[in-house]
Amino acid sequence: MPSRFPGAITQDWDTVVLHKSKPKSQDLRDPKAVNKALRSGAPIQTVKKFDAASNKKASSSALPVVSARKLDEAAEPAALERVPGEVRQAIQRARLEKKMSQAELAKQINEPPKVVQEYENGKAVPNRAVLAKMERVLGVKLRGKIGK
Repeated sequence: MPSRFPGAITQDWDTVVLHKSKPKSQDLRDPKAVNKALRSGAPIQTVKKFDAASNKKASSSALPVVSARKLDEAAEPAALERVPGEVRQAIQRARLEKKMSQAELAKQINEPPKVVQEYENGKAVPNRAVLAKMERVLGVKLRGKIGK
């Protein structure tokens, strides 16, 4: 049998006070709640937000206003490098010499047809892995021409 506490056993009762939860701010802004407070004579506080409902820039601000586009351009280059023209033409020539469609080439390199289309239109950002697959299937050197 487990041993009990050797000292005197006393009960330690603390008082517990239950409070109602505070109303949420959204409930306080409800028009019904505002009208009820007005009828009962309770104090109501109205706060105007700074530059609320205005389409003006802050005229007297301590910090200069910088557009988001300028911040993005400062952090990273504005335009990504695209596939050069000679690589686009080399892909098209080699594909046509092998009498393949863009869809057939895409199937052989395990990429969606849109990828081949973007490479041939010059809209794709060069990816060395995709270019290596195209080199292997088409038998043309493509990666050496990307660097400037």
